[in-house]
Amino acid sequence: MQLVLASSNKGKVKEFRQMCEGEITPFSEILEPFEIVEDGESFAENALIKARTIYEKLGEEYLVIADDSGISVPLLGGEPGIYSARYAGEGASDRENLEKLIGEIKAKGVQKTPAFYTAAIAIVSRYGDYVVHGWMHGEVIDEKRGEKGFGYDPIFIPEGHTQTLGELDQSIKAEISHRGKALRMAKPVIRMLMRK
Repeated sequence: MQLVLASSNKGKVKEFRQMCEGEITPFSEILEPFEIVEDGESFAENALIKARTIYEKLGEEYLVIADDSGISVPLLGGEPGIYSARYAGEGASDRENLEKLIGEIKAKGVQKTPAFYTAAIAIVSRYGDYVVHGWMHGEVIDEKRGEKGFGYDPIFIPEGHTQTLGELDQSIKAEISHRGKALRMAKPVIRMLMRK
């Protein structure tokens, strides 16, 4: 079976390739890109929607993995949560989403507040569907720091660190990230399915 990632997001593709030693193909290299409607009510539901949609188009010779991830800020009632990628509206850029979150934090009159990232990874193949989760806790700040990473990384400081994900080295981020934790849980499942 060929391992396919149900994402064409360059940042995610890069992270998954690093974590999977490159043995993964983004679906956009096999299929014409198309929009997948993510109308689930949780990260797990949205990850499954993406993986199942690509799997149905590709067929049984493929094992498809998809992730849905985002940041939640309890002070803001859990926002942006599953809407992290479109927090500032449909088609919003990473920068627009980031600026909106900074604005919402400032509107609450705080410079920093607890937050956490969630990653759900769905694995879909002819042997069934699986979902694993990973979390990274820390806090968000009201200013951007660092040029590394993508999304909300420049304002998120993980627990036990003083730098944002936008400042931390990629090797540290891979070790502590929500996606890294979820992928480490997904790897044995993927290996088991690939051997069947």
